Amino acid sequence: MALRIGLVIYGDLSTTSGGYLYDRMLVQHLRSSGAQVEIISLPWRNYAHHLLDNFSPSLLERLAARSRYDVILQDELNHPSLFLLNRRLRRRDNRPSLVSVVHHLRSDEQHPPHLRALYRIVEGMYLRSADGFICNSESTRGRVGAHRSGHLDGITAYPAADHLEPPAAGQVHALIVERCRQNSPLQILFVGNVIQRKGLHTLLAALGEHMPAEFRLHVAGSLETDPAYAAQIARAIRRLGLEQQATLHGSVSAERLRDLYRTSDVLAVPSYEGFGIVYLEAMSFGLPVIAATSGAAHEIVTDGVDGFLAPPGDAQAIGVALSALARDDERLARMGHAARRRYDCHPTWHETFAQTPSWLGEFARKTHSNGI
Repeated sequence: MALRIGLVIYGDLSTTSGGYLYDRMLVQHLRSSGAQVEIISLPWRNYAHHLLDNFSPSLLERLAARSRYDVILQDELNHPSLFLLNRRLRRRDNRPSLVSVVHHLRSDEQHPPHLRALYRIVEGMYLRSADGFICNSESTRGRVGAHRSGHLDGITAYPAADHLEPPAAGQVHALIVERCRQNSPLQILFVGNVIQRKGLHTLLAALGEHMPAEFRLHVAGSLETDPAYAAQIARAIRRLGLEQQATLHGSVSAERLRDLYRTSDVLAVPSYEGFGIVYLEAMSFGLPVIAATSGAAHEIVTDGVDGFLAPPGDAQAIGVALSALARDDERLARMGHAARRRYDCHPTWHETFAQTPSWLGEFARKTHSNGI
């Protein structure tokens, strides 16, 4: 009998972000393996309103019936809607297994202290309410384990980047050589929705205050997710005098994104990431990566080999790294070649999810038989 799975998300599965891409690829793989997957979409609201979902009788009944689902997958982003509801579910007989898909923890992001304390409490209660976990990195798995006193039943399934269908390795190595021959200003690419967590303000400070060499910055990502922050970024560009050097492209198509990767020299996204699919995407096109030391970027980027890791918020360190690449074409090419080699040894989406359907099936049977 086919495994019956419900996936709880906010909004639309087609939403543009690394987390939603991961969820889409997971759903695609599960369906191709024969599983039945139904999307359970909760409306996007603010954090306080999401907390009220825990008291929804209709949502509880929808999730409770094992006759409908064997497993309920829950994107961990939905934790405020589920942290109490899961506890109510766990008291039901013959209920589905509850498996959280964790990309990163909200309480690990930079927030005002009072909000971060609230997120840590709610998120911790949610993580302790799930039966099992699918984590996108060992770093994320470790952070989840910290909330569960080390007890964690789950798997790590790394994201991949072959969805962009990058050029073959030989073509990329030739592209790197050609880029370095052009002797043009350093082409810097930032890819991500323009929200505070992604650290674009830090990158701009690095470029405006610590980057003496010539450069061009291209920002590819939605300006609508957080309009107030996007307006702050536009003001920072004017204040730093970068109007002629920085371009905000907004959301771009996959083909346009591939073009930006082909024509750029380096990716700079100094954000906290539970993994960072964008880093692998850039590496597949032979771009060295500048990322933050926080999160899981260190599981992808080897500092000084295929990119640089800078402390969170350290504009000077980012400026030093970018300046080094702008002044040394040989080093830029060497790191670009290393970046592509790092991508080539990483699993594809098919490989990373290969064991997930069987693990979910076995986990559901174990949960049901043990009455967990």
